[in-house]
Amino acid sequence: MQRNPRDIQRYNASERLNHWIVGICFILLALSGLAFFHPAFFPLTQLFGGGPWTRILHPYFGVGMAFFFIIMAARFWKLNYIQKRDIEWLMDIRKMIDGNDHDMPEQGKYNGGQKVLFWGLVVCMLALVVSGVMIWRAWLDLPVFWERVGVLVHALCAFGMFMLIIMHVYAAIWTRGTIRAMFYGTVTRAWAKQHHRAWYRKMTGDNR
Repeated sequence: MQRNPRDIQRYNASERLNHWIVGICFILLALSGLAFFHPAFFPLTQLFGGGPWTRILHPYFGVGMAFFFIIMAARFWKLNYIQKRDIEWLMDIRKMIDGNDHDMPEQGKYNGGQKVLFWGLVVCMLALVVSGVMIWRAWLDLPVFWERVGVLVHALCAFGMFMLIIMHVYAAIWTRGTIRAMFYGTVTRAWAKQHHRAWYRKMTGDNR
């Protein structure tokens, strides 16, 4: 894909690599976790060498995702402070859904919806790590009651994260020009000006 030299860099190579590693870990966790969630999904264990290997690998996939997610969150948390303009943006989200986002409050690098998604993922990841340790007997052998609590919390938070990721992917596909940022690192000036006007002005100095 030939890129315009006037395009704006949104993510550098390290940030994109970090994102894709987290994404791959999430897919591996989703497939291996579903295999134990219901008997109908148990055949998915064949992707990992059978039931025992799936049970062994799943928590290590989780450790990998948690590690790289922490790095990603540390990079972006300051950009995800929810401000007054983000709340106003969320109140007017219907305009964006209708394709009329030109009159919405100006947004920085991330809009209100992206910020809510970010903090939702942080909460889910934290709960998944804590509950995952609770049910990982190789590390911690708790009473059965607390293991059951851990399993319940783990399943609920995994479902929550799954739904948030679906929303994330759908929004990226729906907002044309977004996905290229995670492949090539850049977005067009027109895209930046329409969807993240305040960030566009900061990056270009164009105050029109």
